[in-house]
Formats: sequence, C-alpha cells, structure tokens
Amino acid sequence: MSPTRLFVPLALSLLAACATQPKQNVTVEKQSECPVQLHSGQNLILTLPSNPTTGYRWAIQDSAGGVLRALSPEVYSNPQDAGIVGSAGISTWRFQSFAAGTGRLRLTYSQPWAPEVPAVETFDCAISVN
Repeated sequence: MSPTRLFVPLALSLLAACATQPKQNVTVEKQSECPVQLHSGQNLILTLPSNPTTGYRWAIQDSAGGVLRALSPEVYSNPQDAGIVGSAGISTWRFQSFAAGTGRLRLTYSQPWAPEVPAVETFDCAISVN
C-alpha cells in the first residue's frame, strides 16, 4: 500500500478529532449559566462581582472537590481601573476538572467576622464532568 493512501485517511481522522475537541476554558459569570458540563481536563473560570472594601468576601463552602481542583486562589481585580477607593470589581477563581462525576460549587458572600449573619448572596452551581 502506498504512503499516500495511508496519509489521506490519517489526515481526515486527525481533522475530525481536532474538530470535536472541547474548548479548554469554560467561563461562568452568573448563576443562570449553571449547571455546567465539563470534560475531564477542561478549566472552569468563575468570575463573580465583588467589593472587598465593604468587608464582604466570597467564601467557598463546597469546591466540588471530587471533580474539580483549584488552579489558583481567588484573584480580585477592578476591571474599570477607576482608581476610586471602594469601587466594585471582580473575584476570579480557576479550577480544572480531573475526574468524571458530579459535584457542587457553592460560595457565599458575607462578612467573615460575622458568621451569625446570613450571607447576602449565594452562588450554587451543579458541576458534571464526563
């Protein structure tokens, strides 16, 4: 069999495999984007509005540890770059899916020194990894 006869089917199968690869990063910015389905190895980027100058912080209550692992700690940024003290910004977390299964990614937005006061916001997202 000639090498060109082998090359064409191999090239077509490689192209098909590339076309079906899931995107590497999945970004979630609000509760309505849940539930989230990931493939093993995909990254989940969670961004939530935040303003730590008010004393409120997002705290992870459940990290879907059976299917997700944290790639970095929370990163706070002020996308407006307004330079105004007390302006709101964005908190970002990066996770990577590593095992098939399901879990919940749950965060609460509260003042850490007042645990008896209910959280003012909750983010609760079902995660499924294939």
